[in-house]
Amino acid sequence: MNDYPMIADHGIVGDLQTAALVAADGTLDWWCTPRFDSPSVFASLLDSERGGHCKLAADMDGLPDCTVRQLYLPDTAVLITRFMCPTGVGEVIDFMEPDTSPIPSSRHRLIRGLRVVRGSMPFEFVCRPRFDYGRATHTLRFADDGTAVFSGPDIDLHVQATHPIMLRADGHDVTARVTLGAGQTAALVLTSDAPGQAPEPPAPVETIVASLDACNDFWHSWLRRSSYRGRWHDAVNRSAITLKLLTYHPSGAPIAAATMGLPEQIGGERNWDYRFTWVRDGSLSVGALIDLGFEEEAFAFRRWLRDRLEAGGTASGEPLQIMYRIDGSPQLSEEVLEHFEGYRKSAPVRAGNAAADQIQLDIYGEAAYALAQSGDIGGIRGWRVFAGLLDWLTDHWDRPDEGIWETRGGRQDFTYSRLMTWVAFDRGIRLARQFARPADLERWTGVRDAILEQILRRGWNSERKAFVQHYKTHVLDASLLLMPKVGFISPRDPDWLSTLRAMDGELVSDSLVYRYDPEASPDGLRGSEGTFNLCSFLYVEALARAGQLRQARYAFDKMLTYANHVGLFAEEIGPSGEQLGNFPQAFTHLALVAAALALDEELDRSEQRFTGGAT
Repeated sequence: MNDYPMIADHGIVGDLQTAALVAADGTLDWWCTPRFDSPSVFASLLDSERGGHCKLAADMDGLPDCTVRQLYLPDTAVLITRFMCPTGVGEVIDFMEPDTSPIPSSRHRLIRGLRVVRGSMPFEFVCRPRFDYGRATHTLRFADDGTAVFSGPDIDLHVQATHPIMLRADGHDVTARVTLGAGQTAALVLTSDAPGQAPEPPAPVETIVASLDACNDFWHSWLRRSSYRGRWHDAVNRSAITLKLLTYHPSGAPIAAATMGLPEQIGGERNWDYRFTWVRDGSLSVGALIDLGFEEEAFAFRRWLRDRLEAGGTASGEPLQIMYRIDGSPQLSEEVLEHFEGYRKSAPVRAGNAAADQIQLDIYGEAAYALAQSGDIGGIRGWRVFAGLLDWLTDHWDRPDEGIWETRGGRQDFTYSRLMTWVAFDRGIRLARQFARPADLERWTGVRDAILEQILRRGWNSERKAFVQHYKTHVLDASLLLMPKVGFISPRDPDWLSTLRAMDGELVSDSLVYRYDPEASPDGLRGSEGTFNLCSFLYVEALARAGQLRQARYAFDKMLTYANHVGLFAEEIGPSGEQLGNFPQAFTHLALVAAALALDEELDRSEQRFTGGAT
């Protein structure tokens, strides 16, 4: 187990079609290419022996008292791993230049630069790719220019080195050692490409420096579009960059996380593949991006969502399914990688996601929520598709489903699912009136009001004095923290404040929030889980809107202390404060943005009241 870094000990780099994780010791231990959801080339994060890795780091054997620090260049996705030793200070600089072409590319380039800023430092390089999740063999050859070419079943990996690095074969792998002095630079370039493609000519250091400058310029230019001017500038910017890194640019589809198989409990079975696009996650991302001023990204997802509605043909047989591949394909079969031991022996390791064919009625509300925030939904053609969806939903909303948390313990009448079907009709009615679109408003309004009455009658538990997870339980559920956000109930309504107090007593642990109690509400899976970062940030937003600003600010600032060393969050916080689950998780970062915006707004309003509106 000591062969595995902590999940939080990573930074992420990417080019908007794929992404890689680099551990704090300079090891590239996760990279799937040419797409986020492609089989891995490096996956030692899931099996330290079979997964493959690429290490570039100071050779610290014989160099005692070295300190390693990892950081991003501010407001960029350029990752620096700095080695500070008695003999000198050296850096590994990892980045991928963003590809903003609308066409998917088979060629992706990850640059690993070296620089010594003081003294001298020896570096070691080890490249051990293991294609197709470690299941495929590969061959190694060297081109005339010294480029190492690894050939796997469906992909080639070219490794190029600048002077004075010399690559050497180590069996079917490659190694190198080099010592640089102050002011010296070098680089190793990893390029994935379709099989048989000729390697690009080795790039001189000057060209690599130009690529670094272009990468920095891209992120600085992109962030200038942000309208955020609040109190938590660094955290919000890092979250925005992370959300952008996790978006597949050719389709505009955001993925839930860059990884698969990372456990919600060490040694447990809650290990899922998150490299796909959830309607729920993507729809909620739209709100965060619009609020930050990123209209282009919101429009791209709206177009992707409309295309899914028009295409139909879902695995579940519903008009929408809960998740898709990033290109919009609804086929997401799940397989277990039996040969992988899993992160710290957390098995099974799953590729694909069988939850794709679940019925989760909340997605219709989240889709409507996203479309309503974006404004008109794509002209009359888009409206017809959307109106047809709501006409279908009038006959199909009142059904048990698997719910937002994708439980595998049987369908229930989940309150959150009913809440979001209410949202679907509420937003549809608003859009029809706002844009004078044809709609069966009388029927939609009747269904909307019937859902509201049902939630108030069956989703409210008079003994708990709270809204509960589903109609046959007294268990609380943190997904209902969204009730005031979507406008179902006032954030200061007595029934909502009573629900919030009940959650405080059962789901909240020093500002960290559990989704629900799996022992009280069995979800069909063994083991437990940590507090859920999404819910912790939703809790902050709910507190802020309820006027409990001191508690909200404490909870928000406390959550920020659980970020990793470069400001990233996984899915959960474990019992010892460790990050658990897939990493980094988009849901967490979009909720951070929403919480920061809400808290800023409420704090500004409070300060204006205190000063009497003086400026």
